[in-house]
Amino acid sequence: MSRVTTLPELVPVLSAGRHRNPRKGACFMELASFLAGERWSDHPACTHPLLASLARLVNDSLGDADRGRLVTLIPDVVGLTGSDLDLDLAIATRTAAAALPVAPATRQNVLAVGLLTAQRLAAGRPGVRELVDDLCGAGFAAAPEAHAWAERYARGAVVSERTYRRQTAPHTVAYAVEGIAVACVPDVADRLVHLLEDVVADVAGRVGRPQHEASTHVLPSGGQVGAVSAGR
Repeated sequence: MSRVTTLPELVPVLSAGRHRNPRKGACFMELASFLAGERWSDHPACTHPLLASLARLVNDSLGDADRGRLVTLIPDVVGLTGSDLDLDLAIATRTAAAALPVAPATRQNVLAVGLLTAQRLAAGRPGVRELVDDLCGAGFAAAPEAHAWAERYARGAVVSERTYRRQTAPHTVAYAVEGIAVACVPDVADRLVHLLEDVVADVAGRVGRPQHEASTHVLPSGGQVGAVSAGR
């Protein structure tokens, strides 16, 4: 089915950082809060916290010339939330696996530990175990030295679900996006945009809502949110 997002004549221009109000500009999640009818915020309740964190990081890591490619994804994240740990595992694992093959060596070890931790937690969760195993397998194959280091470093380590949700997963996502952003590859912007697209689609399926159903919101015009330009 085709997307039904209605774009105004003047599509809003995203910018990096947090903005106190629409007149100061808007980032990805601030526009999501607008569409959800929430108080203006880059941490709205309408989106899973880890997915929102990923969206903010991707938004801020893209240059001005590429950030606008995210605009049509904004309506899709409205309503994508839930408390199931499977969501955190899927988001963090997808992000780390995408970054591990291209991230600088100094970051690969941390990402490998994040993947190994997710794999151990997912072992008893049939709803996400296969996805995590597949992504970890591909990531470890691309960075075998980091995998070996992570196995030695995290041997016998046990992370609770609470610690994973509050610390490990957010740190993994942040390291991964930063790792892609500074990678010595020619398609950094494409990788970041496709990563967010893939994660949004995955979360939409997991919360029981096809992605196209989220795209019924009308994006605000430039006049409604003000002139959006400078960063923080």
